[in-house]
Amino acid sequence: MTIRDIVYIPDPVLRQVCEPVPAVDDDVHALLDDMLETMYEAPGIGLAACQIGVLKRIVVIDVSKEDDPKAPICLINPEIIWTSEETSTYEEGCLSIPDYYEEVERPAACTVRFLDRDGKEQELACEGLLATCVQHEVDHLNGVLFIDHISKLKRDRVVKKFTKAARRGEVPEFKRRRAADPTGDSEQPAAE
Repeated sequence: MTIRDIVYIPDPVLRQVCEPVPAVDDDVHALLDDMLETMYEAPGIGLAACQIGVLKRIVVIDVSKEDDPKAPICLINPEIIWTSEETSTYEEGCLSIPDYYEEVERPAACTVRFLDRDGKEQELACEGLLATCVQHEVDHLNGVLFIDHISKLKRDRVVKKFTKAARRGEVPEFKRRRAADPTGDSEQPAAE
């Protein structure tokens, strides 16, 4: 397993639509392992392949609490097939936009269809933080960032800040940030 470099805004790779994975093979397994290692090291709770510069429809997620055993979920070619009418708001962050958090409203629940690590088709019903994280990561695969769900003024400010930092050759640092969970569980991480 290798920790990969994370791509930061304004890198245009983050705005590209990722390609479907034709087959789950050893290369995909190696990529999944690298992605999990990278996500845990960052630290984050979700990572799309495009965030490490690989334009494949692959996502890894682990929303387990910090003190609980790891519970990684690998989604290959994920497709959200249902969303609830009910919405929820979470403070989201992104490994490609470090140290920036904003509240984003999304459907409170969703169902995602995907291939698992063994190449078997699965469906997963998601609620709460997991639903938010799945939607956030599938957005990445379609070239959409969580800042696209906030006001244009806020989005323009953060893009300008990161564009200036990139011109200066600065690499953002990650700081662990815990977000308040609407359910009152303050131990949940911000959606990333």
